[in-house]
Amino acid sequence: KMSRKNSVISYTSSGINDKVQTFSLKREVGLVSAVSLIAGTMIGSGIFMSPQWVLYNIGSPGGSLVIWAACGVLAMLGSLCYAELGTVIRESGGEYIYILRTSGPLPAFLLAFTATFAVRPASITGISLSFAEYAVAPFYQGCYPPQLVVKSVAAACILTLAIVNCLNVRFSMSIQVIFTVAKVLALLVIVIGGVLLLFRGHTDSFHKAFEGTIVGINNIGVAFYQGLWSYDGWNNLNYATEELKRPEVNLPRALMIAIPMVTALYLLVNVSYLAAMTPRELMSSNAVAVTWGTKVLGSWAWLMSVAAALSAFGSLNGTFFSGGRVCFVAAREGHMPDILAMAHARRLTPSPALIFTTTLSLLVLIPGDFQTIVNFFSFTAWFFYGITLSGLLYLKIRKPHLHRPYKVPFIIPIMVLIAAVLLVLAPIVDNPQIEYLYVTLFIISGIFIYIPFIHFKLCPGVFNKATVFLQLFLEVSPADKNV
Repeated sequence: KMSRKNSVISYTSSGINDKVQTFSLKREVGLVSAVSLIAGTMIGSGIFMSPQWVLYNIGSPGGSLVIWAACGVLAMLGSLCYAELGTVIRESGGEYIYILRTSGPLPAFLLAFTATFAVRPASITGISLSFAEYAVAPFYQGCYPPQLVVKSVAAACILTLAIVNCLNVRFSMSIQVIFTVAKVLALLVIVIGGVLLLFRGHTDSFHKAFEGTIVGINNIGVAFYQGLWSYDGWNNLNYATEELKRPEVNLPRALMIAIPMVTALYLLVNVSYLAAMTPRELMSSNAVAVTWGTKVLGSWAWLMSVAAALSAFGSLNGTFFSGGRVCFVAAREGHMPDILAMAHARRLTPSPALIFTTTLSLLVLIPGDFQTIVNFFSFTAWFFYGITLSGLLYLKIRKPHLHRPYKVPFIIPIMVLIAAVLLVLAPIVDNPQIEYLYVTLFIISGIFIYIPFIHFKLCPGVFNKATVFLQLFLEVSPADKNV
């Protein structure tokens, strides 16, 4: 079987049948699963890996807490904008489908091209590397683990979650709920430990809290990149709107529960880190949670490695769940090969898109470096967030008559759009680096694929035989929209 625009072709024993019944993905994500998908993806490697880098770039404990709070506010405001977009455009795909409906096919394709081939694989690779760092840390106490070991464990993690997400949506969501509860409990242990330390007088890090604050544009921008990496996932639910029960109710409700909860936890956890460590100790630690555990929990410090690894594992599961939906929806709109728009005939999961994303992630993992991945991901992500928010403003101005179950005040998308522009431009203006040029050229290079193969539809039959073979091999069939 093969989906192609408005026709579906299937090869059977009796020949070719042009009328094949298609199906759609099920709505199996309720409110609890939705909150877990958002919070569970946000609470991942970042809160265990980024605090030292935020502090390093901003220069003071007080400044770092301000950055963490500001990142939470920005994520909350951005999610409110996405809540309106998700209830007006009730299709899966997140930024891709919003840009397609408001800005046209070329910007949408560039987003799909960049997200599929770079941003999502980079995100998956970054989280899997942090999972691996914490998973092997107890076996290499006092020294850095070999990169081959770290990357092998990261690859095993990616493959495991790829299989889980290909098997069953409900199973994937059950894992998400369980791991979200576990990681919230782990963060609460850190918070309670910090409170006890403060009561015992461990407040040295907060004396002259803002002394040494670096106010350079580039430093602030990079500190935001590191902090926002920890908040990444606030928009994950919008990638699976068609699988969400009562999206007009559960989408805004899940966002308003999950993001304030995560922001409060992050602030309290950072206070706990600073109560247990001096700023210098925090910046020199390669695993902040483990260092905190060594100082506070003593012989039980290994629990922090386990907690951080489990946290990254749950976050990676949520990233897989949403990441596969981007190229799935893009393929359904004709911007990716037809095979990626298909779902398993019995399991009703977009397995070809998930397998494709897994393959790319494993390739990115080979040369992968955590810091480079974070900066690249944040720069690219906020570039497309800005385009998406421009689309929301367009809908508010040009199409005010559209039915809006949830409506955000006009000033909020303007504020988030300004923040997105600053996050994209500030580091470049203050401290130009060749990497940003490479990222920009990569995004623009998508035009050279779009014009011949998407716009003019050259070589339409090149992939037909491969599509038919893969469809039979993977037992997949075209999936319709579930709106």
